[in-house]
Amino acid sequence: MHLSLSIILLLNCTIAILTFAYSVQYDEQDAFLTVPEIISKYGYPVEEHYVTTPDGYILKLHRIPHGANSVLPAKPVLVMHGLLCSSADWIITGPNHGLGYFLADRGYDVWLGNARGNKFSRNHTTLNPDANPEFWKFSFHEIGTIDVPAMIDYILGVTKQRQLFHVGYSQGTTSFYIMTSMRPEYNKKVRVHVSLAPVAYMAFVKSPILRFLAHWFPVEKLFEAIGFHEFNPSNEFLKKIADKYCKKDESIQNLCANVLFALCGYSPAEMNTTLIPVIFAHTPAGASVQQIMHYAQLVRTGQFQQYDFGIDNLGIYGSLFPPLYEIKHIQTPIYLVYSHNDWLAASEGVFTLCKHLGDNCKQKLKVSDNLFNHIDYMYGTRAPEVVYAKVTNIMAHY
Repeated sequence: MHLSLSIILLLNCTIAILTFAYSVQYDEQDAFLTVPEIISKYGYPVEEHYVTTPDGYILKLHRIPHGANSVLPAKPVLVMHGLLCSSADWIITGPNHGLGYFLADRGYDVWLGNARGNKFSRNHTTLNPDANPEFWKFSFHEIGTIDVPAMIDYILGVTKQRQLFHVGYSQGTTSFYIMTSMRPEYNKKVRVHVSLAPVAYMAFVKSPILRFLAHWFPVEKLFEAIGFHEFNPSNEFLKKIADKYCKKDESIQNLCANVLFALCGYSPAEMNTTLIPVIFAHTPAGASVQQIMHYAQLVRTGQFQQYDFGIDNLGIYGSLFPPLYEIKHIQTPIYLVYSHNDWLAASEGVFTLCKHLGDNCKQKLKVSDNLFNHIDYMYGTRAPEVVYAKVTNIMAHY
């Protein structure tokens, strides 16, 4: 899709966004509470756990061991967030909506993961993220090959289970494909994986921001705009985004200046504008520049491949070009939940992914709402009805 058409789509969404709202149980005061405080407030049990990876990153997991009205033994499920997101996104929409509560109330022991570099996992045994650039030298490749395996081993150890369920959203799907293709021993530790908004083959991405970043030259100017190590877009960069893609209305300018919304787009009918202060208090949650650049690389090349280190590829990979992820070797049953209007997980990319997965792509499930967008998997008014119900129906068969 041409950049100009993408801009028109975003503008059309923006113009209509304030005309819609929905009612769910949440409190604007949740903007000032921590994740455990929010979960406890609504009557659910909550625990915080820490996992240290082999390379020293300290990852925080939030656990809801069972529903508000149940103490029965529950099967563990790991839920992995998307780019610039965190565990908070699965609980801030309230107990009548959030995926964390939804799963807990249906008999699951819910573990909400946080990948390295987000605000809950911005810690290391020896590196200071504010002083040591080495901390930020990772992309979703390391999340898939190191972080997720470490979380899985920890969860299985605590719960004394041999397998768990895995639900990934956006980057959470990317890291899962990387883990199960490059560390095949983890296939047998996952009962089934459900991909929400699967992201791997990105040639058809509609997001004007990612397309813009994919072809930005010179690179030095790009780093000045978005940061050199931690992804920290300048106020000037975000203002340009808001000015270019958003209606001249202060409330919408503020919404679009949140880089997550500018990156992913949104559906007016699915967005509760009264929830925005709570969302803004918890999101974006942070990421490395290398994560952003790796996704931009996938957009530019159309390939699902490892990070391109340029002239260093030969020393790192033994070849001039980064190797492809061999996802045909994945053995875990995978279900792909996608939507027609998704700016980051385009339908064409999902079909390509399913083809490469072969027999382990068990089913492609299209969200019934044709306007459902990438960010709606977290905050959309009908997400429990059109997405989360699919997740539990799939998991019930395993």
